[in-house]
Amino acid sequence: MLGWALIFFIVAIIAGIMGFGGIAGAAAGVAQIIFFIFLVLLVISLVANAVRGRGPRV
Repeated sequence: MLGWALIFFIVAIIAGIMGFGGIAGAAAGVAQIIFFIFLVLLVISLVANAVRGRGPRV
């Protein structure tokens, strides 16, 4: 999921450089939403592992 956010961020940067403001804004918005979803899922995963009492698998 973090990879998708990075892809949309790169698309936004390239579109911004080329002058496509609308596309750049939309791609940046999508990247931001995906990144925050990733952060929420990461926190939920960490809390769930802490509650179960198991550490991360290596």
